[in-house]
Amino acid sequence: MSENAIEPTSVQTGSEVAAANSDNTPVPAGGNQPARMSWGAAIGGILNFVTLSLRIMALSIAAALLKEQLHLLKQRMHKDAERARRLAGHLAQAGVDPKFQAQALEVAAAFERVAAASGEVAQAADGMEASANGVRDAHQAEYGGIHETVKALPGGVTQPKPGFNAVR
Repeated sequence: MSENAIEPTSVQTGSEVAAANSDNTPVPAGGNQPARMSWGAAIGGILNFVTLSLRIMALSIAAALLKEQLHLLKQRMHKDAERARRLAGHLAQAGVDPKFQAQALEVAAAFERVAAASGEVAQAADGMEASANGVRDAHQAEYGGIHETVKALPGGVTQPKPGFNAVR
């Protein structure tokens, strides 16, 4: 157990609590009531929700644009590889030194490697886009209803006292 763990010092059952309060005196309400959310905190919460949603949407859009650019790069590299192979063929027909023909074929192979790598990165960007959309959907499903409810309430929602929800 960690040294910061909170351990109960005494545990009472419901009947023990009822017996201790047998004179039916009212429990004071002031000390244990959660504080009401201020307008600043409510606006901050709404902005945090909207900002996170917009950042996730921006990530998804950026991944889609990256994927599109990578597919264009892949097409371009395939075309350039074909041109380099065609150049090697023309060099062979012209009787140019085989060393230069080999260099043209090496360039074609390099273009093909770039095309293959850009295809792999495009697949990763596609996965990133799908993941970002999944995060956005999960965020909306988890917090969207809460966000809409809090926005709809005229006075906000009573929130726990500061530190109540703190992770220890």
